[in-house]
Amino acid sequence: MAEKKLKIVFIVLATAMLLAMLLISSDAGISGDEEVHYKHSEMVYNYFSTWGADQSSLHTPKTHLQYYGQTFDNLVTILIHGFGIEDIYGFRHLMCSLAGWLTIVVTALFAAYISGYGAAILVLLLFAVSPVFMGHTQNNLKDIPFALAYISSLYFSVRVIFSEDRPSRKDIILLVLSIALSVGIRSGGFLVIFYLGFFMLMKVVSNGIQHNWPDREQLKNKLIYFATIAISGYLLGLILWPYALQNPIVNPWKSYQVMTHFPTTVRQIFEGRFDWSDFHPWYYLPKYMGITIPLIVFAGLGLFFLNLRKTYTTDKKIQLGFIAFTIIFPVIFVLIKQSNLYGSWRHFLFIYPGIILIAALGIDAMLRRFKSQIIRISSIVVLLVLIIHPLKFMAANHPYYYLYYNQFVGGLKGAYGNYETDYYYHSMRKGAEWLQEYLKNKPEKAQTIVGGNFPSQWYFRNDTKVKFVYFSWQNRSEYDWDYAIIANSYIPPVQLKNHIWPPKNTIHTIFADGVPVCAVVERVTKDDLTAIQEQKRGNNIKSALLFQNALKFDPQNEQIYYNFAEVLLANGDEDQANIMLNRSLEINPDYEKALIMLGDEALRKKEIQKATVFYEKTIRANKKYYPAYPRLAGVYAETDVLKARRILKSCLKLNSRYKPALEALADTYRKTNPDIARKYDELIIKLK
Repeated sequence: MAEKKLKIVFIVLATAMLLAMLLISSDAGISGDEEVHYKHSEMVYNYFSTWGADQSSLHTPKTHLQYYGQTFDNLVTILIHGFGIEDIYGFRHLMCSLAGWLTIVVTALFAAYISGYGAAILVLLLFAVSPVFMGHTQNNLKDIPFALAYISSLYFSVRVIFSEDRPSRKDIILLVLSIALSVGIRSGGFLVIFYLGFFMLMKVVSNGIQHNWPDREQLKNKLIYFATIAISGYLLGLILWPYALQNPIVNPWKSYQVMTHFPTTVRQIFEGRFDWSDFHPWYYLPKYMGITIPLIVFAGLGLFFLNLRKTYTTDKKIQLGFIAFTIIFPVIFVLIKQSNLYGSWRHFLFIYPGIILIAALGIDAMLRRFKSQIIRISSIVVLLVLIIHPLKFMAANHPYYYLYYNQFVGGLKGAYGNYETDYYYHSMRKGAEWLQEYLKNKPEKAQTIVGGNFPSQWYFRNDTKVKFVYFSWQNRSEYDWDYAIIANSYIPPVQLKNHIWPPKNTIHTIFADGVPVCAVVERVTKDDLTAIQEQKRGNNIKSALLFQNALKFDPQNEQIYYNFAEVLLANGDEDQANIMLNRSLEINPDYEKALIMLGDEALRKKEIQKATVFYEKTIRANKKYYPAYPRLAGVYAETDVLKARRILKSCLKLNSRYKPALEALADTYRKTNPDIARKYDELIIKLK
């Protein structure tokens, strides 16, 4: 009777959660990946609607999205076309929240399968106080649906393998569909097929040790069972994936190889350093999880292991071992492979339902095991205290839940400038909506140019007088714009910590937990743009005067100081140029262009040691700022040719097609080994 009441409570809470999540999704911004994934889904739609004639989805050298199945994106786009939906991103966010809710419900049903509906209710509650996961359910149509596919595959695999009689047809069909969705979203979904076979094998071994080993006929039947489910799920997963359909065996394998070492790398903040994602330390993933998962979840995990031995039967322990394996194995795999990771741990959201499941079982086991009212009430009070921090953050910072950091780093305020915050650009929507209202009260112009470090033209789609231009914040002076909406992504940490960003000409700031995450900036002067244009024409004196005036209005713009230094040098004013370069570095100590120019000036004056310091500092600041390598190698070319070659080869390891490094390397062999020099020359010719 108690279990029936708990089931009713579970259904009521799950229904309320669905309504809340769908409502919350209406406030979601467009995520950092969303535009490119939506555009690719349109290419996929065109591929099928033209019966394969439109092959644009098969050639995506910049985004590499041909290697993604992105089945969920494609299904949503089919619905958008089928129902004529105009609010494309609003509908996408609605569907993403639905996928997130299904992920939560499947995880809860998994908990009910293992330990009853009390544990299922705890799953709902733990998800509800998980800000990062709940934040991504608003608009992440890649990682959230994959989390659904992953946990569903595990749940139905366990139900099929551990069924007392023959598994039900419903469980088999849902398992096939779950495998198909996993494979169809990304090639890493092949893992669930491996898990199914591995779990089946372990179950056979466990039964053999405890009871009887199966005969040959039974083994044959199990193998047929596995093959039928695996092949059906695999083939079904390729249906909406044009690249895989070209060669259903080879191309998915190629996709897996690309995904293991994804070629796109980005610069992000980690532990206060602004570095490339393929240079982050090995513990990047576990640390990010450790500082963004609520402490109550860690408490639940601890309680699970404390109560594991006395709570579950042997079969349940085996099932829980499988779940633990599916959490740990992907993490260990990417650590060994040294995979390219960025964007916090969003690519690993798929293991979070398993973590929540185990944490909920841990709390449930503690409540079941201890009958003493004092212990139970004390434990509940402690757990309630632990949920205050994430709940308070979510209540105060709607809809930016995914920006959450736990107490280990002092919350979002402690993480600011040391770790990424709005890396997925959610805050751009609020900035755009504010600017729309602001422009209504301004004198009408023929055209207003709105810039930003993330495409936000969708928000202005109904305003024909607004034109959008994309630029990185550091290069803003090179573009024509009137207003800019800038999220605090790709902003050097020193500028965040020293309040150089947001700039002084900010007219509106979006805050989360008291720290700025987005700035709406009004351009006070375009003298910097005009100065750059005059500089390109060779009008250095006019350019210098314009730069000088621009700095009165934008004194914290490192690019203006750098370009000003260039024209001053062209005019022969070295001392003033050095002053400008040093001011540029005061704003951004790792500004590569200024460091390189100071190094070049030192080298021109035969100040070798000083030049070396600047070039080395440039490489430390940005390992992929390739022009620094040939310059640094040139310093050593005469005195230490082996070191010069090592420097150039380290550059070519990062970019094997960088011609200046190849040319410099060839030059180091011209006198001592002309044959090697000739080989490099031939390679350079092939690259032209």
